[in-house]
Amino acid sequence: MWQTYYTPSTLDQALALLNEHRGAARIVAGGTDLILEIERGQRKPEIIIDITRIPGLDRIELEAPDRLHLGPLVTHNQVVRSALCRRVAFPLARACWEVGSPQIRNRGTLAGNLITASPANDTITPMLALDGYVTLRSVRGTREVALADFLQGVRRTALADDEMVVDIRLRALSPQQRGTFLKLGLRQAQAIAVVNVAVVLTLDETVAGSDGAVVTDARITLGSVALTIIRAPEAEQALIGAPLGDASIGRAAELAAAAARPIDDIRGSATYRRHMVSVFTRRALKEIQAGRERDALPNSMVPVALWGATDGRFPTWSTPPAGSTGPVVHHTDGHDVIETTVNGVLHRISGSADKTLLRLLREDIGLPGTKEGCDEGECGACTVLLDGIAVMSCLVPAPRAHGSHIQTIEGMAAGEALHPLQQAFIETGAAQCGYCTPGFIMSGAALLDEVPHPDDNQIRQAITGNLCRCTGYYSIIAAIRQAAEAAQ
Repeated sequence: MWQTYYTPSTLDQALALLNEHRGAARIVAGGTDLILEIERGQRKPEIIIDITRIPGLDRIELEAPDRLHLGPLVTHNQVVRSALCRRVAFPLARACWEVGSPQIRNRGTLAGNLITASPANDTITPMLALDGYVTLRSVRGTREVALADFLQGVRRTALADDEMVVDIRLRALSPQQRGTFLKLGLRQAQAIAVVNVAVVLTLDETVAGSDGAVVTDARITLGSVALTIIRAPEAEQALIGAPLGDASIGRAAELAAAAARPIDDIRGSATYRRHMVSVFTRRALKEIQAGRERDALPNSMVPVALWGATDGRFPTWSTPPAGSTGPVVHHTDGHDVIETTVNGVLHRISGSADKTLLRLLREDIGLPGTKEGCDEGECGACTVLLDGIAVMSCLVPAPRAHGSHIQTIEGMAAGEALHPLQQAFIETGAAQCGYCTPGFIMSGAALLDEVPHPDDNQIRQAITGNLCRCTGYYSIIAAIRQAAEAAQ
């Protein structure tokens, strides 16, 4: 998959490595896109630089009243669970909630979304509506680029091969601004957008008429309908200067559809997409008009993240590991040791730097309970806990396990005593063919550590990243409910 895997502990180390290996190196953070691209032969990097151990890169901070900063390691779940993001960047928080599954949202980063630059991405659409900028850094210096200029085509950006994203800056919503995000997918979770829409409006209450406050500024951005995420400027202009009424909403929806340049693909025809741009733009504006845009993610709701008992932040290295004076290195053709603790047992493995964590667990440590289903992060059969947080092990590079604590299905029981959720699976008949069961138990256990008494909606949210090929979801939900009740 790669020849050398570096894990730096400082930003300067990472930038020096990028400069040294220009053109041959790729940064990895979440890896939820990159690992798939490598597996499919779309990218063939010789060098991987893992920045997840560098402290301070997952910051979420408000500078002054109108500048929200997100570090390059900020994950989707961290945005969703951030009260600050939900207050001043609600369209982005709602988009992050729509991304993948809890396991994917625990590793996937917003910076990674920008670098992948898929025109069907969910989070780029609201970041563009929030007038986003990225700060790019290399050993040559630092520059700030507007997202509209950074995104240059299908999976093409302005990022040079010696640069990395070190900051994302968004315009924080003011008290006069309202916004939201809507997405059309072919299912309710783990779906690539057929169409997505973000809207941000500035409303002036001081000149409100009988129809409400006047719109003084508007942003409407569209995803999955062009070569990049785009704005709909004519639709925006149709809203400005008048209250948000049915007539202006209808006109803006028509103009948004006219701005779209979709294609036919497996998820929908161009004609269907263009029509749904109109429908979803209208819905988004209607939600704002009615003051209901935050109903889908209210402040009172604590979204399920499968963080277990953690705060959702993976441990970093404030100092290099013992015996290391620079980045930790794992060569594919060498004997560099991956030292990891799995189910409380320390393992030292060499010669396994060029594979995923899933294969390391199964092939080198001899723990076959973690299953390979799709090998794309969509089925959840490979779910494990990485430093207490649920992840898809098929999308985690094996060297990321170095210095980490991992729990698999084999470590759930305490001696002869089964974990309460394992026992509940037996008693409710939730284990059918059994192939998906380890992943469901790992997700369910992480939920119960995070939310000891979940309601049915939280249980369903927890298992959105897990597929049961026997369609036995009712008994699985019942098992998680029973385990929670038994713990009361």
